[in-house]
Amino acid sequence: MRIMLRVGLSGGIGAGKSTVAARLVEHGAVHIDADVIAREVVEPGTEGLAKVVEAFGADVLAADGGLNRPALAAKAFADEDSRRRLNGILHPLIGARTAERMAAVPPDGIVLHDVPLLVEGGYAPNYHLVVIVDAPVETRVRRLVEQRGMPEEDARARIRAQAADEQRRAVADVWLDNSGPAGAVLPEVDRLWTERLVPFEENVRLRRPRPPRAPELVPYDRTWPAQAARALARLRLLTAGRALRVDHIGSTSVPGLPAKDVLDLQVTVSTLEQADEFADVLSEAGFLRAEGEWWDDPQGGGGPWPKRFHYGADPGRPVNVHVRSTGTPAWRLALLFAAWLRANPAERDAYAEVKAKLAQAHAQDGSVDGYAEEKQGWVNAAFTRAEEWAERTGWSA
Repeated sequence: MRIMLRVGLSGGIGAGKSTVAARLVEHGAVHIDADVIAREVVEPGTEGLAKVVEAFGADVLAADGGLNRPALAAKAFADEDSRRRLNGILHPLIGARTAERMAAVPPDGIVLHDVPLLVEGGYAPNYHLVVIVDAPVETRVRRLVEQRGMPEEDARARIRAQAADEQRRAVADVWLDNSGPAGAVLPEVDRLWTERLVPFEENVRLRRPRPPRAPELVPYDRTWPAQAARALARLRLLTAGRALRVDHIGSTSVPGLPAKDVLDLQVTVSTLEQADEFADVLSEAGFLRAEGEWWDDPQGGGGPWPKRFHYGADPGRPVNVHVRSTGTPAWRLALLFAAWLRANPAERDAYAEVKAKLAQAHAQDGSVDGYAEEKQGWVNAAFTRAEEWAERTGWSA
């Protein structure tokens, strides 16, 4: 079983990815550069170069027998079919070479996969963590002109052709501002390594549980939905074909509601046997399965409603993953409760008061168990009001 922590690195041209990559390599990361591999697979004598010549003609070769990149670009990007033909040749070769490099990394390694088109290609969910390096457009233009000798209009055109800042922010677990002078970003990179990447890798490899903490509420964070969306994208990829749906639930999904800074996510399956089938896959991807039996309080009597529970291994982003089957109503109640709170500010505010009072009462507990147990009484009563609201409004999961 190979675990290794996979970190995706990207950023706009001129942002300074190489500075960040070099520092992480100094710390011990294994750097796999997609651009370097893309050049390697079309070097003279390779299968890749032979296929490119076969597809586009011998005039894409330079005098020394190597690839004439401008000549290839003129042909390959002339139309969509040509671009697809080139990608059909290169992408499998690049993927195979990348897999070879990954396979050579020890199980306790931290892989830094440097991918310029990580955002554009939709690759972010494949990584445990995505790091984006950024700098303002004018800073990047100046660097490209002064350090690479690129004409200013060419530099601006290259920047315009890449993903926009909002697209990069949507996938960024870590956003590194590299707008300052050379080396200014390095202390932040050092902290990223020591405080997040190293413990993250150890947590996954050792299946180390998240330490218990007393309940501590924080004001609603407007970035919680975006943070949840990144985790949900990973979960959808990992459970594709087996999960019925994946959702952001709990207090962090309710705007304006104070909450513990832990994202609650739900994976809904037909049976818990399906959940057991992908439990190891989730664990290796950083959503560690919790030991023991887990269940929800039954509503209306009867035995406990069983579920599976996973917790995030990333020390920089606590996550709880509740895996529930349609064999009990718990999956629907979790969705209903959050929807009801979002639609009823008075109930949301009443819940906030209850949470604040109980968090204070259990502040010295060292865990959330007492807080959660005492809060459940209010939640159980609220389910009745939520069901009445659902009936009245026609809400459905």
